[in-house]
Amino acid sequence: MPDNTDLINEYKEQVRILKQEVAELQDAGKSKDSANKRCLQKLEHSQQDLDQANKKITDLEDQLHKINKKDNEWNLY
Repeated sequence: MPDNTDLINEYKEQVRILKQEVAELQDAGKSKDSANKRCLQKLEHSQQDLDQANKKITDLEDQLHKINKKDNEWNLY
């Protein structure tokens, strides 16, 4: 039967291992949070780019309609 000192030392070792595992999990969580933040920023920039592209398409479509309208007016004469 192990004496109390051996038992205490075993528990101390288990606590040390558990603390190390907690620290590793916390680090992993922080890394994941950072990665999520970077992805969110990329998504926001992509959304801005998409909004700008859609606006440009709308502007070009408006210009094309104006040109077509003028061409149709000229064809009437």
